[in-house]
Amino acid sequence: MVYLEDEGSEFDAPIDFVWKYIFGGEGHDSAHKTTRNPKFKKVSEITIEYASERLLRGNWAPDRMRISMFPPVSVVTEWLEGVLAGSKLVYLYSPKGAKTRIDVYGEFTSPTLSEPEVMAAAREFLESEFRDDSAAIRLEFQRAKKTAA
Repeated sequence: MVYLEDEGSEFDAPIDFVWKYIFGGEGHDSAHKTTRNPKFKKVSEITIEYASERLLRGNWAPDRMRISMFPPVSVVTEWLEGVLAGSKLVYLYSPKGAKTRIDVYGEFTSPTLSEPEVMAAAREFLESEFRDDSAAIRLEFQRAKKTAA
């Protein structure tokens, strides 16, 4: 089991815009190049189950997550199946004027990977998620500003 903190990253958009993006469903999902064949199942007003194939550690494999959203403060994710099954993460969002800070705290585990591989997979996951979301948020926010002008 590996505990990981990733603090201080920022999105180039205010928090209300970031949450609209998060709730964008398939639009948000399509920004991520490390997932394919997504399926969404609503569990409650705040929770979904998300199943897909995920590219992790150079291999495509099925995975399934339970994701609960508490706007505008946090998202809680638990891996139910896949390479990182049993892992749990909390994403915290903080308004910073024209930007939004994101801090992630997680306990990562795997039924198939060694501890060093779990750490590498967790970092790979967080880096790719932030990279994809950051680029999509920046682009969509610039479009929205142009449309409003």
